[in-house]
Amino acid sequence: EGQVGGLYDVNLSGTADDLTKLRGELTTDFYIAIILTYLLLAALFQSFTYPLVVMFTVPLATLGGVLGLNVVRIFDSSQQLDVLTMLGFVILVGTVINNSILIVYHALQQMREGSDARAAVRESVRVRVRPIFMSTGTSALGMLPLIIMPGAGSELYRGLGAVVIGGLAVSTVITLVLTPLVFANAIELVDKLRSLLHWHSEAIDLTPEAELKD
Repeated sequence: EGQVGGLYDVNLSGTADDLTKLRGELTTDFYIAIILTYLLLAALFQSFTYPLVVMFTVPLATLGGVLGLNVVRIFDSSQQLDVLTMLGFVILVGTVINNSILIVYHALQQMREGSDARAAVRESVRVRVRPIFMSTGTSALGMLPLIIMPGAGSELYRGLGAVVIGGLAVSTVITLVLTPLVFANAIELVDKLRSLLHWHSEAIDLTPEAELKD
């Protein structure tokens, strides 16, 4: 019962087919946004390593968006992963990285002034934690009416607000812990690799001189 026999095929067409194609395009846009954001950060930081630390917050934001959507679905079971809700994940790519940029950029400034890597990261978190909470709090409270306010058409934007607020909240809390840790370890790893390459190049340069002396 409810099954189609082998003589029949079922295909989506019309509006349903257009929605399926639009969801695929939004998924592609999400990946394009990640790539473009990484390339822009690489140009601004003049490094391919530091943008990876900043982009580390995107998976955390995606997780927070999914959690926020599930919380809304507890109170409103009709809420689905529609097109506007998927658009919220694209918006998160350009929003949640701001907190990591504040930490990484200020830490790099401290390092240019001669501070140690871990000391620079600690100072950056101490100075930037208040602006991060202020910007996140105002953004979340500004979008909260999209979730809690009733009325005609409110269900269209409820999923979008849930994804953005959930992503901002989760990524902000975790970013203040993981971003400094990943950034400090990345700097130490890069310094070790540079020292190893420098030592290796010096060893290669000394080899011909040693042969000449022999």
